[in-house]
Amino acid sequence: MIRLHFSADDLRRITLAPRPEALFETALSVRFLLGATSQQVGRRNELARWRREMGGVSADRAGILLDLVRHTAYLPDFLLQPSVTSFADGVQSAYSTPDRQLHEDLSPLTVPATGVSVPHAHLPTAGDRLRRLAEGSPQARHALAADLHHYHATSIAPLWPRVTAAATADRALRAEMLLRGGVDALLTTLGPSWRWQPPTLHLPSSWDVDVQLCGRGLLLIPSYFATTPVMRYRPDDSTVLLYPMHPQPDATPTDEDALIPLLGRTRATVLAALRTPATTTALAERTGISPAGASQHASILRNAGLITTERIGTAVLHTLRPLGHALLAGSP
Repeated sequence: MIRLHFSADDLRRITLAPRPEALFETALSVRFLLGATSQQVGRRNELARWRREMGGVSADRAGILLDLVRHTAYLPDFLLQPSVTSFADGVQSAYSTPDRQLHEDLSPLTVPATGVSVPHAHLPTAGDRLRRLAEGSPQARHALAADLHHYHATSIAPLWPRVTAAATADRALRAEMLLRGGVDALLTTLGPSWRWQPPTLHLPSSWDVDVQLCGRGLLLIPSYFATTPVMRYRPDDSTVLLYPMHPQPDATPTDEDALIPLLGRTRATVLAALRTPATTTALAERTGISPAGASQHASILRNAGLITTERIGTAVLHTLRPLGHALLAGSP
């Protein structure tokens, strides 16, 4: 469990990144192909399809990325470039990483699990490419940039419009939570298994650590490929926290008219509107009915086991349950 401890200054300095971090998403996508479970994929139908289309990840396509992501609990910090705006800029920034930072970031990958230092030639867990990169070899830097560009072009670029569209929808959801219920609502709804117990945010993790944000704030970055939270802490800068985006509806259209005889037109519309979670007020706005009507229909859907309702301050947040998703998708 990771516990992030906020001060009053930290709560005033929470910011939402406008887009996913392209370079880090590229690295996370390799990890996703290597080890994401069906439970972690969950309702992310488009991700499941993408993984089937990729058919796994090969050394020919990913190159040194396979070495960089092989540990499920660690990714080198130099791959996370939140200040850059494009993949190409991120690759250039990673290529220009100072030797000392490269060595520090890669040391967890080039030291045996026992922690005993042995000559590089005998390291059982690191390939020659990773060793040369940790030493700052210019050839290894060129190879890293080439592998990143090749993998991104063949695996990520065709999917990137979908990634950015999902990030835009997720950002709108987070902004709505912030508008309706303030910082408490934002932090409460970031992840289904995250717990906000002011002034501490509890994140599920294989690490057991307490992190004091110390007034420097928190940068939240949505991630398409992350299945668990990813954190970068630096003592002289804001802590960076990547969180899995809220799953978006499947792009395949569904015939909602089929639900009208079962639920009635308005209630079917309300259920469909909750493909993205909403407060009662937002639900009323989406469906064109009164807040009282939205609340009544949500109560009936909740009693039928199709949605859940969670109180956030003075507002409530309605979310589809698996049965509601299945009904909308026409699943048995």
